[in-house]
Amino acid sequence: MRVLIELPTWLGDAVMATPAIENLINFYKDLEVVLIGSPAPIEIFKNHPNISEMHILNKSYISLFMHARKLGRFDIFLSFRSSIRSTLLKFFISSVSKYQYKGDELRKCHQVEKYNNFINNSLGKDFLVGQLIIYSKNLFKESSELIKKHKPLLGLNPGASYGNAKRWYPEEFAKVAIKLSNQFDIILFGGDSEKDISMDIEKLLIEKGVTNFTNISGKTSISELIQYISNLDFFITGDSGPMHIAASFQVPSITIFGPTKDNETSQWMARRSIILKKNLECQPCMKRVCPLKHHNCMKLIKANDVIEAVNSLKLN
Repeated sequence: MRVLIELPTWLGDAVMATPAIENLINFYKDLEVVLIGSPAPIEIFKNHPNISEMHILNKSYISLFMHARKLGRFDIFLSFRSSIRSTLLKFFISSVSKYQYKGDELRKCHQVEKYNNFINNSLGKDFLVGQLIIYSKNLFKESSELIKKHKPLLGLNPGASYGNAKRWYPEEFAKVAIKLSNQFDIILFGGDSEKDISMDIEKLLIEKGVTNFTNISGKTSISELIQYISNLDFFITGDSGPMHIAASFQVPSITIFGPTKDNETSQWMARRSIILKKNLECQPCMKRVCPLKHHNCMKLIKANDVIEAVNSLKLN
C-alpha cells in the first residue's frame, strides 16, 4: 500500500505528529510511505528507517500541480495541514482515499492527541497515543567538540518562530546563565532570525566574565540541532520546535509559556519537565504580538523563577 503524508507546517508540529505517523507505519505491513512538506519538518524524518521518499514542497501554486502529478498514484493521502493550499494539493493528488486535518478546536486536548485523532477518525482506527519519536544517526556519539562535556550541558533557547509574544527576555536568560554557569557549560540555540537575541545574551555573559558558553544560533541544520539537543542535560526554552525535540529525547526541561496554550502544546509525555506561566486573565491570547502592549505574561516571569524551577527539577 502506498501512502502520501503532507507534514504539518511548523517544526514543533511535525514532532508532535510523530506518534500518529508511527502508529500508521507500525500497523500496516508492506507500507510505502512518501512524505511531502517544508524543509524543516522533512528534516525531522530524515533518518526514519521506514520512509521511502521525501519531497520538499515548493510554495508556488503552479508547481503544486506539477509536483502532485509527478508523485504518482496513492492508496491513501493524509494532510496534517488545514490550509487552502493543502486543500488544493488534496484535489491535485491522485489517491483512492484522501483526508485533510481540519483542526480540532472544540476539543480541549493536546495537539499530539488531535493529530492522533485525525488518523483514527480518517482510517477508522483506535490507535493509542505514544511518545514523540525522532530517529537520529550517531545519536549519543560525542562527534563534536561542543558535546565533549567538562560540566553538564545546559541549553538556552530564547527564540520562537511564531512571534515576539512567545519570547522571554534576553536579559533574563542571561541572568539565568550567569547564575548557573558554575554548574553547567552553556549552549545558546536559535535560528537565523534569532541570532540577534542570542548575541544580546552573549554580550551580557561576556560583561559578567562568563566564558564557558557556545553560541550556535543560526549555525546548525535541523539534523545538527537534534544532535545537540539530544545530548543536553538540561534545557530552558520558550514554546518552540526545539522544546518538542527535547521532549522526544526526555531532556529535563523548563518551558516558559506566555500567549500560547500550554495544555495543547507543552512537552508531551516528558517525565522531567516544568511549565512556567503567570495565569493572567489575558492568557492565552494566541497573538504574535501582545495586543495589550504590556507583555506581562512574559515580563512578569523573572530569572529567579526559572532558577527555582531548575533547582526543584534537579532535586526530583
